[in-house]
Amino acid sequence: MKKNKLLSTALVAVIASAAAFGAQAADKGFYAGAGVGQSFVDEGAYDDEDTAFSVFGGYQFNRYFGLEGGYADFGKLEPRGAGPELEASSVYLTAVGTLPITDKFSAYAKAGIQRWDLDTAIPSVVGNSDDSGTDPTYGLGVQYRFTDHVALRGEYSRFQIEDTDLDLAQLQVRYDF
Repeated sequence: MKKNKLLSTALVAVIASAAAFGAQAADKGFYAGAGVGQSFVDEGAYDDEDTAFSVFGGYQFNRYFGLEGGYADFGKLEPRGAGPELEASSVYLTAVGTLPITDKFSAYAKAGIQRWDLDTAIPSVVGNSDDSGTDPTYGLGVQYRFTDHVALRGEYSRFQIEDTDLDLAQLQVRYDF
């Protein structure tokens, strides 16, 4: 009797593991996409928003974890008063943790590092003469999968540039290969 119970438990565990592996295998692979939205800054001499866009690509290791790299162009940000316009962009690499809610809908969080570039240094930061640097980036999003290959994402990300926070809200289209 004990042997049958042990065998049954082992069989259920093997079947559940195989099912989990099969589900993960369907959620693995390379993906790429693009997005458009608004960039926002409200710090120091700057309080503005502009149209922004991004392109990204990554690898989904399983349905819960992936790595993503991309490029974001934040557009032109104008100062409140006198001062130069800022044109900012970023190249980033993030780890992405995904929480499946249904078969088609999921939420995700991402965090990583970015290399930002400005056309001119931020004048409100005392002693700042840099027009590029490396700082953290992080964000939250939701994703709705229309097909096995196409998904729509809504994402809100923060890019730190020196002591200034630049936010980005976007709609993105993701294509899985």
